[in-house]
Amino acid sequence: METILIVDDEKHYRVILSEVLQEEGYDSFTAGSGMEALDILKSQIIDMVLTDVKMPGMTGIDLLENIKEINPDLPVIIMTAFGSVEKAVEAMHKGAYTFILKPFENEALVAQIAKSISMYRIVQENARLRDAVQSRFQFDNIIGKSKPMQKLYDIIRKVAPTNAAVLIEGESGTGKELVAQSIHYNSRRKDHPLVAVNCAAFAESLLESELFGHEKGAFTGATALKKGRFEMADKGTLFLDEIGELSMPLQVKLLRVLQEKTIERVGGTTPIPVDFRLIAATNKTLEDEVAENKFREDLYYRLNVVKAVIPPLRDRQEDVPLLINHFIEKFTREAGADNRVTGISKEAARILCDHAWNGNVRELENVIERSVILAAGDIITPADLPPRIRQAPANTVDLEGIPEGVGLVETLAAVEKRMIIRAMTLSGNVQTRAAQILGIGKSGLNQKLKKYNLDKELNID
Repeated sequence: METILIVDDEKHYRVILSEVLQEEGYDSFTAGSGMEALDILKSQIIDMVLTDVKMPGMTGIDLLENIKEINPDLPVIIMTAFGSVEKAVEAMHKGAYTFILKPFENEALVAQIAKSISMYRIVQENARLRDAVQSRFQFDNIIGKSKPMQKLYDIIRKVAPTNAAVLIEGESGTGKELVAQSIHYNSRRKDHPLVAVNCAAFAESLLESELFGHEKGAFTGATALKKGRFEMADKGTLFLDEIGELSMPLQVKLLRVLQEKTIERVGGTTPIPVDFRLIAATNKTLEDEVAENKFREDLYYRLNVVKAVIPPLRDRQEDVPLLINHFIEKFTREAGADNRVTGISKEAARILCDHAWNGNVRELENVIERSVILAAGDIITPADLPPRIRQAPANTVDLEGIPEGVGLVETLAAVEKRMIIRAMTLSGNVQTRAAQILGIGKSGLNQKLKKYNLDKELNID
């Protein structure tokens, strides 16, 4: 039940209004002065304030200003006599929801109260959803404790509060859009839109209209004016995914937008100012694309103010168990009461840790979702994993992929380090168990952990 605060220095008005609102199903508090009203606001949950404008001491306008400092969204309706309309208009300029002239019909007042409270509920819900979204994209929602991921967190933390352009590079499925979301929702633009466009999802002609918008009649089928993504992202962030797929003509047009901060809709000639932060992502190496004349060098430097590289999952094996647990928790929570899965067996976890994960985090997520749905019991076992995962070779060294000039010593060291990380992951960082998995002594393992600085990277005491 909503609660309304009635403020009027005339006692009979307070009594009458309180009775009227009670009949309409509202609770109410009453105050004979602005100071008394402020005391109530500090101690009670109030959904709307109904105040007279002309009161001794603190006027209704003064009270309104104080209320807006306490809660800018709280609706305030001003009651005023005909001769004080100018004051009521002043109140509207200072944030009052509306004003109503005395004497008034009760039905008119109740209707305005209902509208103001409905508006307040919408504002509160939007704020709650915004807070939920921001919480969802805090850094700790990007899963990983490995050294490459710690480096990525550090970049996000430093670049988010700025307006700098960010270029995110990473293989498909590594989570580039999640990084973009984390940057936006931890920035000063977080209360404005994050607009995403996949540049690979549109033909060139359609992508231009999607980005710039078009005027009515600009081409066949353009039956109405359409705002483009540049305009939609005004004051917020524009995320261009797969930017390496942009054609050369569109690269030129994007560069011009970044330089001039204006756009022209397709079929239009009027410059429209735009203010957005640009985050771009690609699964290509844009430096190589520039060298092969497939991407403009000047645009590359505009995009690459700060580069965030997301490592493939095969290069951060120690994060696989964290991701497994995260996705099991996610999908069991979504399944609710119908779910019976509580965990995963060690053998199934070993298979997943050994897998190459060419599809990266997205592939692992899909595998866990499938396994949670189809698991025969409350624990995911190897039999619950897709055959292609069970039968795939373990994550081995790609000898053909070793760059020329990398010697035997460096290669063996990389393999040894990877095996140690795998063993520590499977053992839950229990060194005795990890040494057994590797077939070496505990002291030998301890020496190798220090040799590769893994004692610090894996947070081993």
